[in-house]
Amino acid sequence: MAKRALLIGINNYKNFQNLRGCINDTKSMRKILMNYLGFEAENIRVIVDDRATKANIEERLKWLVKVSKKDDHVIVHFSGHGAQIRDRDGDELADQLDEILCPYDMDWDGTFITDDELASIFKELKKDVLLEVFLDCCHSGTETTELRGIPSNVDDYETRHRYLEPPFDIACRSDIVPDMKIRGFGQKSQLAKMNHVLWSACKDNQSAADAYIGGRFQGAFTYSICNHFEATSGMVSRIGLLRRIRASIRHGGFSQIPQLAAPEDLCIRVSYAEGL
Repeated sequence: MAKRALLIGINNYKNFQNLRGCINDTKSMRKILMNYLGFEAENIRVIVDDRATKANIEERLKWLVKVSKKDDHVIVHFSGHGAQIRDRDGDELADQLDEILCPYDMDWDGTFITDDELASIFKELKKDVLLEVFLDCCHSGTETTELRGIPSNVDDYETRHRYLEPPFDIACRSDIVPDMKIRGFGQKSQLAKMNHVLWSACKDNQSAADAYIGGRFQGAFTYSICNHFEATSGMVSRIGLLRRIRASIRHGGFSQIPQLAAPEDLCIRVSYAEGL
């Protein structure tokens, strides 16, 4: 059984507001993978900032799919902006939204990665490959700004949200169908079936915090994941980890509620450290 990972962190965006904790998230996840989950450094690919373009991310995702074999464990972690756009099927507008990951070179004319594109890439995985995706980004801008445990200089330490608001002309497309329902990545059946596990930093109508925690900027979600891996040495089930993460985020005063979509046997299996 081989273990491979792709870690993506984007603080500095070409065209949009920068974030501050995403590369720290990537460093923390790499440490967890190597120290507690048995991943070797040569099997962990990392791309950050201006190298994390749409083309580079998709190229590396396809590499992961191509080289993975039965019983392999594949992890993808994305830390950056997320957003929502109208979903298009061919030339017709469908009555739903696509959740998107925003690469470094994000623009509203198609330079983004939709949930449909992710599902299309991952459906090529060979049978019995364990795919585990962590998304520390958000897909709705409805939450107000949160300030938690920051130093006195608020301007420098204000919490940012990992969401890009679509421009007016793009947002107007969402008004075409009045009863349109917003869906999250977790609703994509293609990403939550068989041996596929999907972790999301928040519900689809919430925002994920990019906050000053523990002396540096980090994603509240990734920070909690890594904290509890270290506290338990990986001896925790996924459902147990989810409960711990939610409790920590609630205790920290953040409003986001992390989500887990996975088959029941993978949720309750103990533990990461004893093999998957």
